[in-house]
Amino acid sequence: MTMRLQRYLALCGIASRRKCEEHITRGRVIVNGVTVVQLGTCVTPEKDKVLVDGREIFPPKRFVYYALNKPAGYVVTLSDSHGTPTVMALLQDIRERVFPVGRLDMDTEGLLLLTNDGELANRLMHPRYHLEKEYLITVRRELNEHNLNWLRKGIELEGKVTQPAQIRLIKKSREYICYRMVIHEGRKRQIREMFKATGHPVLTLKRIAIGSVHLGTLTTGRYRPLTHAEVGLLRKAAGLVSEKGGKGIENKEEREGYERRGISGVRNK
Repeated sequence: MTMRLQRYLALCGIASRRKCEEHITRGRVIVNGVTVVQLGTCVTPEKDKVLVDGREIFPPKRFVYYALNKPAGYVVTLSDSHGTPTVMALLQDIRERVFPVGRLDMDTEGLLLLTNDGELANRLMHPRYHLEKEYLITVRRELNEHNLNWLRKGIELEGKVTQPAQIRLIKKSREYICYRMVIHEGRKRQIREMFKATGHPVLTLKRIAIGSVHLGTLTTGRYRPLTHAEVGLLRKAAGLVSEKGGKGIENKEEREGYERRGISGVRNK
């Protein structure tokens, strides 16, 4: 089967399809001994030899899916030339080469998905599929009804109006106000910029759900495999009906036991 080179790279777990396109245009990909920089190039996986940074790549033998409770202070990249710790440092016990699905700012914490299933990752990041993402946001002062309706209907950021959002107040104290917000996009620093536009800078931001996957009781800095049910629902949301095998925990009790035992081997931060 012939496919576009960037799709094949993503299927091999190199990175998201968009990032793979950058690898190609920067001359990091070689096909059958020739450096390729054209995005329209197609390959036949069964016949062509593909190298990235001098290393031959192959599709994964199996797909794996993980949920990580990202601490603040980590960047969501595979590597960082400035010495900032990346989320990959929290995944040292994972044998497969996985990459993050989407982004979280360095100062934002909470749920991050990681996988080597490039096709699913690419679809989950595409705005076409309107995957829900749920956040907890704390600010100093309570928003008035005008600002709440503004956030719900959409705010213009960099010349483009945000999609309608759901927001409700869940806690009030003297020190802060906490809101729960659901959006369907993943634009850079979107929630922070939306609240900033209302005159209420964000104090803390935490993602607690992505589609059918919830952060739950997962400790900060630890990760767990997704259940087969979670993977199936994500694939359904992304328009991928057929289920692929993955590394999963079948039920809630088993998953909670996994977390209690700290099988991930990652220290809490």
